[in-house]
Amino acid sequence: MRTLQFKNGDMMPNLGLGTWKSAPSEVFNAVVEAIKVGYRHIDCAFIYENEAEIGNALQKVIKDGIVKREELWITSKLWNNAHRKDQVLPAIQHTLKDLQLDYLDLYLIHWPIAFHDGVTYPKSGSDFISLDDIPIAETWQGMETVAKQGLTRHIGVSNFSIKKIKDLLTTASIRPEVNQLELHPLLQQNDMLDYCDQENIYLTAYSPLGSMDRNPAFKAADEPNLFEHPVIVEIARAHQCSTAQVLIRWAMQRGTAVIPKSVNANRIRQNFETYQIQLSEEAMDQIAALDKHYRFLNGGIWAQPGSSYTLANLWDEG
Repeated sequence: MRTLQFKNGDMMPNLGLGTWKSAPSEVFNAVVEAIKVGYRHIDCAFIYENEAEIGNALQKVIKDGIVKREELWITSKLWNNAHRKDQVLPAIQHTLKDLQLDYLDLYLIHWPIAFHDGVTYPKSGSDFISLDDIPIAETWQGMETVAKQGLTRHIGVSNFSIKKIKDLLTTASIRPEVNQLELHPLLQQNDMLDYCDQENIYLTAYSPLGSMDRNPAFKAADEPNLFEHPVIVEIARAHQCSTAQVLIRWAMQRGTAVIPKSVNANRIRQNFETYQIQLSEEAMDQIAALDKHYRFLNGGIWAQPGSSYTLANLWDEG
């Protein structure tokens, strides 16, 4: 297993099990199987609505002696309806109770988007709160507070642009150490990778396989399929591995962490076996040429009429 080392010496495995879209009825077995296979990094979030089941799975593998708590890396995320400074503590306490843990290894601001208290998913623009009213700097103060209290060993962000990270760094007393965002061969975000390398911020790649199993309502009719991309298929054939393994290995060889989701025992094992694969320099060059800046999750759900959020000010790309 390969790891990314933090300033304090903590090590985050660069391959984790993603749990977004994992049904509560399936995620228990998925987490237990993953840890038995050798995974030590589990990526969670309050909004995935399955942290209680994940907590049961973690308790089982610890109780059964398969793993010790200190050998695990558990990430979770602050949801958009808890961005006020005084809301962060109860939010992480809720997550810790569900996960049956005393601390997280990493806690992230899930999105640079704020909702009114009690709103889980916005139904109209009036459900949003502008970042002028709850600045990220205020939310970050709450994140720093829970870090100082030992409820999480590290804090970071998710879905943040370079501009938003730069703005945060002007006020932060504890620097963000991770930015989790969509990364795959069609969305390589090289500028972000270079910037975060300079700032000693690790990237974690979500939806590395294209998130083909997400709600059809949020999928484009002509959406590309990474598994069927001819270049990826040819590289998989040449390396005698699956297309999923090519996509995962590509992320690893770029120096990022990667969190493919699966609840299928065979695919969980196969994804972990990606550690045995090494993509050639030629293959990495071929994949580098595929970048189209294509987002499977473009954030359009947040750009609702009447809110202050637009795709332009979400990603700060124009």
